[in-house]
Amino acid sequence: MSVNSTAIKLLGLAVILAFPFLPFISSEYVVHVAVLVMVYAVLAMGLNVLPGFCDLLDLGYVGFYGIGAYTAGILSLNYGVSFWVIVPGAVALGALCGVLRGAPTLRLSGDYFAIVTFGFTELVVLFLTNEIWLTRGPLGLPGIPPVAVSLEWLGIDWRYDFLSEVPYYYLALSMMAVVYVAMRRIEDSRLGRAWLAIKEDPLAAASCGVNLMTFKTVAFAFSAGVGAAAGCFMAQWSMFLAPDVFKFWESFLVLCMIVLGGLGNINGAIVGSVVLIALGEVLRVVLPKFGLPAETRFLAYGLIMILIMRFKPGGLFPTIAATSKKSRLILDLKARLQAQRTG
Repeated sequence: MSVNSTAIKLLGLAVILAFPFLPFISSEYVVHVAVLVMVYAVLAMGLNVLPGFCDLLDLGYVGFYGIGAYTAGILSLNYGVSFWVIVPGAVALGALCGVLRGAPTLRLSGDYFAIVTFGFTELVVLFLTNEIWLTRGPLGLPGIPPVAVSLEWLGIDWRYDFLSEVPYYYLALSMMAVVYVAMRRIEDSRLGRAWLAIKEDPLAAASCGVNLMTFKTVAFAFSAGVGAAAGCFMAQWSMFLAPDVFKFWESFLVLCMIVLGGLGNINGAIVGSVVLIALGEVLRVVLPKFGLPAETRFLAYGLIMILIMRFKPGGLFPTIAATSKKSRLILDLKARLQAQRTG
């Protein structure tokens, strides 16, 4: 084990141990940014399933983010449904939409698949903008109630509303931990190995008994469900929604995160979200001082994407992915695929 690898692991361990105590040692603004980082980390891990594990470039992932957010916003604002009831329903709806979007595109790959997913995001934004009777269109959804924990359903008169950043911080941390553990478990499971086989060589994978349609459909559903869960959280954290929040640039930002950390790299997706959200906050403050709009930061993201694809196609943090790439199960699968090609 190299010195650099040991240092990175020790630094990561220190960050993990200190992270739960961040609200007690930092300002409310830092906690707010940390919550935003965790939301994007969840989105990055969800999106990573398609380009990272199945080699399918998804440019429309933010559409599922919007579906989950508006599901939470409409149900909580208009019907008073609890956040804890909305989340599983929104995840199921997001997964269903993922399957409905993915089913007609199962035989597409590369640029053709990317174009279809881009169109999906535009359709979602147009629906959210024009269906004023349901979404209030460009006016948005203000006044979404915050997340609350209540025991009234047990006949106990007790209720706690999330009115500060701290409870949302721990809720976001829990959500990120659940998604991370799920991704880790899937990575070394039969499902994860099937996704990796599809990425390595679809024809060889099919000849080894991997049902491409079935496993791609599961990937669509899982990825979309994770995006919808992040949208649920975002809606009741921000307490306001507008269609502009879910335009293509958000998908591009999340894609930059997983490219920065390395495609197929679960830990790298988290690191990428930390780096780009922190960079975005810095640019949001710095750019107006030079007379440039804050949206110019997307040019910086594009430049980062170009430079990484040119000079570091494996991501800036390849050592973080070492544990997953050295998995005995994954190495065995790669050997079998190589034998299938040569045989």
